[in-house]
Formats: sequence, structure tokens, C-alpha cells
Amino acid sequence: MPHPKSNNIFLVGLMGAGKTTIGRQLARKLGKRFVDSDHEIEARTGATIPWIFEIEGEASFRRREADMIRELSSQDDLVLATGGGAVLNPASRALLAERGTVIYLRASIGSILQRTSHDKNRPLLQTADPRAKLEELLAQRDPLYREIADLVIDTGRPNVQSMVQTILDQLAALDAARTAACVRRLGKDAMNEQAPTILNVELGERSYPIAIGPDLLGDSALLNRHIDGGKVAIVTNTTVAPLYLEKVAGALRAQGREVVEIVLPDGEEHKNWESLNLVYDALLQNRCDRKTTLVALGGGVIGDLTGFAASSYMRGVPFVQVPTTLLSQVDSSVGGKTGINHPLGKNMIGAFYQPRAVIADTATLDTLPARELSAGLAEVIKHGAILDAEYFAWIEQNIDKLVAREPQAMAYAIARSCEIKADVVRKDEREGGLRAVLNFGHTFGHAIESGLGYGNWLHGEAVGCGMVMAADLSARLGLIDAATVERVRALVKAAGLPTVAPDLGIDRWIELMAVDKKNEGGAIKFILLKPLGSPAITTVPLETLRATLDGCVKG
Repeated sequence: MPHPKSNNIFLVGLMGAGKTTIGRQLARKLGKRFVDSDHEIEARTGATIPWIFEIEGEASFRRREADMIRELSSQDDLVLATGGGAVLNPASRALLAERGTVIYLRASIGSILQRTSHDKNRPLLQTADPRAKLEELLAQRDPLYREIADLVIDTGRPNVQSMVQTILDQLAALDAARTAACVRRLGKDAMNEQAPTILNVELGERSYPIAIGPDLLGDSALLNRHIDGGKVAIVTNTTVAPLYLEKVAGALRAQGREVVEIVLPDGEEHKNWESLNLVYDALLQNRCDRKTTLVALGGGVIGDLTGFAASSYMRGVPFVQVPTTLLSQVDSSVGGKTGINHPLGKNMIGAFYQPRAVIADTATLDTLPARELSAGLAEVIKHGAILDAEYFAWIEQNIDKLVAREPQAMAYAIARSCEIKADVVRKDEREGGLRAVLNFGHTFGHAIESGLGYGNWLHGEAVGCGMVMAADLSARLGLIDAATVERVRALVKAAGLPTVAPDLGIDRWIELMAVDKKNEGGAIKFILLKPLGSPAITTVPLETLRATLDGCVKG
């Protein structure tokens, strides 16, 4: 069944993101014609882009560029690599979004600088500080790229063939999702159905997609394409099962799959050996073999526990994450951390094991209790605080919309958080160094959970309070100022999260924090801010830590 997009592919992104290199190979694979809009302008004018910039000025070039986009986008069956600034023109953005599938090729500033360091054909980079210029361009253009993108692909990997294959896989998934949407809304205005955002976690042969969008649970094609065998085991809990189990199981059975339903008790206190053994018991009793796929349908507890079961059952079976809470959609379902709690420490028993896919249905947030929503916002805030100061500022400006579950704000927060985490995981899959920064607020937070007993505070509540404590500790070490601490505290409070720590007793606090996977040689390691948007991993003087504990417990 047809969908509203034509068969054109439009590549957008900053200069040096790989649009031309990837576009040529993608066109060959798809049997389409490749065109680079900048090269086409040069061919028709007989002048280079730098010459046009110098003689005619940037405004004149942008007019030529807009004319070229209008002409080329009206053609058919092509892969078009657009100039980095083409999206600045609103009419061009509208035409690209309307006339083809838009792929945003996203690259880090470091990667772009490396690729363009000797390229004199980039007039905007002929400055004394190319990095600063690129950061300025990214801040201006990134929202515009995302506004029209159907797919966002990270081009950080050096293997072009692998990136092209990733794009082909994601195009197939997107086409299946669009077709399913048309089928579901046959006889209605199916062309207005919102297509999911599809990101990719780049881990070589372990790479996998993250699909984000409304009403994905009933899309049998989207889930089924990540399942190989004929048998599927859905692991969920007593809260989620009445809401969504039949919908997911029904979609799988409609495709001829045999479905095993495993319903566990709900709550962090059940993330333990007993629940894990209930999963193993059900798998063995139903003769599940190595081709059985596990589906984690629920929040972070279900995702972590199911992933660990998948990593260890018959020495490893595939699994798919279907997160139904904000916390799991923005954080725990992405990255392959799996495990269970031990009475002496949180997540101390587990494995790194990547899913086949993550399918985040944003419609499930409509049924999420307000307290659970706030818990998820803690992880949203965390991503901005440690790695993206501009994103943190955006969260500050939009926190009321997020608390109110405004769909566009929520979709952006989920996608941006997943992008940030996916980039960190790509660089450090097994937490050898960089990935530890994702534990900002967690050293304090895990101590709260262990000290009060799992389930008394939600994980996100403990992390929210832990971020305030980590910011306080950062200020006491001179890494940030008091105003930044207050920004963190105010945002955590606005998200509906606690900002005053429970009184566990300072010695008990330190004892609990000593049981942490980041620690080495008995020294407690903390993720701190230096400044907002940049993390620091460090040990701290005991007297400074005691001062933070005393101040934050008293509020």
C-alpha cells in the first residue's frame, strides 16, 4: 500500500557528515540516481562554492541553493545530498519533507573537523576557530534537521558499507511502519499518520535500532521483523499486563508466532533472583530453545531482568526491549546493561547484553502515573546536565510541557536523550571509562534505594535527589558555582522530584556508597559537573563529602 512519501531519498546534515560519500553508495544499492546539490550548482554556474560566497555573498548562494532544491526535489527516483545550510530556507524544508524520505546524517564536531581539516572548499570554516563555528552551526541547524528527518543516523563509524547497510535496514523498517499505519487507518486520512523516529545504536555487528513514536505496540510488522524463531516469550508485570500484554501478544500471534506469557510481580523490590528464576522456570517448562526471542514489556525493572535472563538462558538468546515508562524509554532500555539487585547493592549482578531492537511507544506514557513520569524526567535532566548544556536549558524552558505530557515536547525529550545515550554507548559499550558519566546522581541515588529498602523511593526519585547532591558536591570542590547548583535543584523540584535527602546517618551513607561498581581500591568515585554540560569522574576528600551529606540531608 502506498504511503505519502515519494521514492526520493534526501540527505541532510552538517558539512563533513558524509552526505556525498554515503549518498553515492546508497544510490548504487537502491538503483537510484545520485545528485549533490552543491556540485550541481558548481556545474551550472561554472564557479566554485567558495567563489560564489566571496563574489556574490552568502545570501545570493542561498537563493541559488533554494532554487536547486525546488528543482531537484520535484524529480523522481534520486538520492539527493543537500548542502549543510539548505534547511535554513523554510520553503526548502517543506519541500524536502513533502517530496521524499529525509535522512539526517549526524556527526560529532570532532569527526567533522577531522574530515574537513584540509578541505578549502568549505567557506564557512575558513575562520580562526573552525570548532567554534561548527558548534554555532550545529546549535542553529540541528533542530531544523530533526524537524524534517524521518531517520537520524550517526555517521561516527569509519566503515561506510556498514553505515549504508544500517540505512537500508532502517529504511525497510520505516517503510513497514508507514505501510502498517496506512492499513490501520484505511478509509481515513492515513497520510497524516506520524511516522516513528528511528535512531541507531552503532555497535558494529551488535548495532540495533530505536523506534520512537505513538501506537507502535500494535504494529505487528515492526516487532516481528526483529524476531527470527517461531516462539516468543513476553516478560511483563502485574501492572503492565492488563494494559498492553494482549495487544502485543495478539500482534505476534497474528503473525503465526507461539507466545509464552510470563507475568512477574511489580516493583523494584522484585528485581531479584526469585523473579529471575520465575522467568527461567517458564522458559524451561515451555521448552523454549535458543531461537526463542524474549520481549521485555514494561519499565526498567522488567527490561533489566529480562535482558539478564536473555543473556544467560542457554548462554544467550535474542531479546527486544519494549519500554512502557518514560525512565525506561529514555535510559534503561538503551545500552545493554542488564541485571538484578542484591541485598548489599543495586545492579551488582548482571551482564552487558544488547537487545535486537528498542520499540518505544510514546502512547504508553498516557497511562503512566504522575510519580512514574517524574521519575523518568530525572533521567531526561541527567542527560542534559552531564553532556549537553543547551539541552538542559531546553528542559528548563519546557519542564511544564513535559510534566503535562505535551506530545511534541515529550517526543523531542525522548529522542534527544536516546541520541545522547546511544552516542556514549557507541564510544564505551562496557563502561571502561566514558560511559560511567551516565551514572551522574546514581552513587547517591543507589545509596538512597539501598538504605531505605528497594521500592520505598522510585529509582528516578533517588537519582533526582542524587543529582542535587552531586551538584552540591561539585560546588564544594569549586567545579561549578552556586547558581548552577540552584538551577539543578530548581529543575529537579519542577519535575516533581525530591531535593532533600533522607537521613540515613552519615556513616551509613558512606558505607552504602562504598558498594558501587565504579569504585576502585576502596575509593568512592563520583560523577560531578565541570561545568554544567561536562562531566568529571573523581574521588573527593572525605570531609567534603561529609559536608555535602550534612547539608543535603538537612536541606
